Amino acid sequence: MKRIISTFSAILMLFGLSSSIMTTAKATEFFTIGTAGPNKVYFQIGNSICKMLHKHAISAEHGRKEGTSKPYRCTAPSTGGSTYNIVKIMQGEFQFGLVRSDLQYHSYNGSKPEKVKSFDGLRAVFSVHPEPFQIWARKKAKVKDFNGLKGKVVNIGNPGSSQRETMEVLIEAKGEDTSYFKSTKELTASQQVKALCAGAIDAFVYSVDFPNRSMEEAAVCAAKALPIDLTGSEVQKLIDENGFYAKAVIPKNTYTGQKKDITTFGVMATVVTSEDVSEEMVYLVTKAVFENLEGKYGFKDQHDAFKFLDPKNMIKNGLSAPLHPGAVKYYKEKGLM
Repeated sequence: MKRIISTFSAILMLFGLSSSIMTTAKATEFFTIGTAGPNKVYFQIGNSICKMLHKHAISAEHGRKEGTSKPYRCTAPSTGGSTYNIVKIMQGEFQFGLVRSDLQYHSYNGSKPEKVKSFDGLRAVFSVHPEPFQIWARKKAKVKDFNGLKGKVVNIGNPGSSQRETMEVLIEAKGEDTSYFKSTKELTASQQVKALCAGAIDAFVYSVDFPNRSMEEAAVCAAKALPIDLTGSEVQKLIDENGFYAKAVIPKNTYTGQKKDITTFGVMATVVTSEDVSEEMVYLVTKAVFENLEGKYGFKDQHDAFKFLDPKNMIKNGLSAPLHPGAVKYYKEKGLM
């Protein structure tokens, strides 16, 4: 009889433990952040967000006030990039995604359906680093600014690339066309540095985060080949009229021979979500990143491109879709809005 009671008690204990495990599993909520290729900065951003959320969860387990008791777990797989992430968010397969700011704008406004899926349910969370538009010129070309490109051989980028689009917009803003140059090339990003170093072109344009290995290669082989300062009334007008552009500064000494800050403009890397994602989830993700920006192993410490992040800029630069209520809740709590 005792054996029967003991066995029955063991079954009850096992059932209780099993129920506890099931309850915990139910309480844990999983979500996905769409990124880009494994060698891209977007991949680093997504996984850094997951790290910050995990850091917050550990804080909660140790009773620290800044932690969260909600057991969220996230994954940030490699994906096809911005347009792919928007589609997956729209379908509900991803809860968050890294998206270039111009594509965020066109998706929300439905202004380029041939390029990116229209999705008025898209919501902004925050922006990360800039992807500034840069002009690099070889020393012997003696180019100091955009005007110096007149009569030069310039690589304007391959069709469909971000730098090609930005260059075309800038040329138009300055009241010129490609006849302004001696000739133009359509080399890819991987081809243009070699062409510049070989003297096959005088300059190229590129939209990319910094520091960038290819740009350092250009700086070294072309001696004083530096990004050109693009500030001016035309650029300011582009920024004012297009919410997806923002000013950017490439700090001095970022590249070999760069003795001063380079002020330019460009698109931003942004974190977006859907209006259907819960306020609580977006709030906690935002909190996990913003309250772990600084310090060793903080968000800024995850990649060189994050070093100059400023919370005041992160909540406005390049954000053209409405902010998600969960993000707004956190920003208002912290006096950022």
